[in-house]
Amino acid sequence: MTTTNTGDDSTAPADPPPRRPWWKKWLSGPAALAYAVAIVGAGAGAFMTPLGDHVLKSLFDEPACPGDGDACEGKNPQNQGCGEDARTFKPVVDNPALLQIRYSEDCEAVWAKIEQGSPGDQVTVGVTGGGTRSAEIAYDNDQFTQMVSVPDGEFQVTACAVPKAGGGSTFEHYCIHASEASAWR
Repeated sequence: MTTTNTGDDSTAPADPPPRRPWWKKWLSGPAALAYAVAIVGAGAGAFMTPLGDHVLKSLFDEPACPGDGDACEGKNPQNQGCGEDARTFKPVVDNPALLQIRYSEDCEAVWAKIEQGSPGDQVTVGVTGGGTRSAEIAYDNDQFTQMVSVPDGEFQVTACAVPKAGGGSTFEHYCIHASEASAWR
């Protein structure tokens, strides 16, 4: 077996080196650091807003009160599942902020909600001979209070819409009243 040397010491061209995937170029070195800073900054910014505060509170407010009004006192009605059976008292006249009182018989509690307010406006709820709660609209145009327990049987509840002085709402401070015998819907 003989081999012939033609004097050409060149070899066949090698295959080009494999190209890096596009994502490695975008996620390496300074670019990766910039992306990480942007993501962490956006996440931190989101949780420092009123909405982020609401999300954090709802994550850590454990349901524990249906059937016991005292256990519901001061808790978020949505997180406790009390909104599921709640009935609403909402006057159709002389109610410019669309103020309503919500009552959950299962949770033995009430809370108030304002539907047409402005940031800075407040909504309050109080039970005669019992507790009171208030909440302020932080963004958008609605807000509800935390719950106030009501006794089994008869109760009287008052909810008020309080506009922010110099704010964007056109209504004046007013209140609505309900009892266990009101026309709850």
